[in-house]
Amino acid sequence: MNAALRLMVVCLCVLMPGLAFGQEAVAPDLGASLEAALAASNPDTTSDVVRLVMMLTALAFLPGMLLIMTPFTRFIIVFSLLRQALGLQQSPPNQVLVGLSLTLALVVMQPTLERVNTNAVQPYMSGEMSTPDAFDQSMGPMRVFMLKNIHRDDLITSIKLGQMERPDTLEDIPSTVVMTAFILSELRTAFTIAIKVYIPFLVVDIVVASVLLGMGMMMLPPVVISLPFKLAVFVLMDGWGLLVSGLVQGVNP
Repeated sequence: MNAALRLMVVCLCVLMPGLAFGQEAVAPDLGASLEAALAASNPDTTSDVVRLVMMLTALAFLPGMLLIMTPFTRFIIVFSLLRQALGLQQSPPNQVLVGLSLTLALVVMQPTLERVNTNAVQPYMSGEMSTPDAFDQSMGPMRVFMLKNIHRDDLITSIKLGQMERPDTLEDIPSTVVMTAFILSELRTAFTIAIKVYIPFLVVDIVVASVLLGMGMMMLPPVVISLPFKLAVFVLMDGWGLLVSGLVQGVNP
């Protein structure tokens, strides 16, 4: 920051020579004031403008962070495959599934996000912490959350993809490798849950198709008959409550 301010003073002197040479009484005072401000500034803190720019940049990366550092991916995949298993094309709409997945992800991530806010965001916005320190403090709770929800095989695969040696501790693993392993684990878990959800509805489709075939009603699509039965079974067993509870409880906070 000190070097940037000195560069700004030099540029002002070059672009406005009158400021440097035509006003001998003002230029020394201006230079002395800037030097005093630079000497009094704390090099370990970050200016308000830089903090604002960094926060806006973080908001730009927020959708990507939501996908690769939270269980949002797990939730949206399970809900999408559930809709296909029920035989529904547009109900519930994509907006509803995305909103439900986002809400569940925020509920699961609330303790972790509170620690990030307390340890990194608030001290950084108040000027008590530099940008690198704030980044390290914010990644700490996120790494702990991701490592708790990573399968061992996926972590080994990510380490091999990174072409790195076997680490001695978890702290030696780069954050990029941890995020890669986490998203692989989320995909694995999402498809595992989706298979368990899909099979009961597939059994209903098979039974209805067999009955229609035995009755000789081959021209009637089985999906038309099985859809009401699948919806009835799903509603009577409180499918949404059981599914949402199982998804949330399956995430290790």
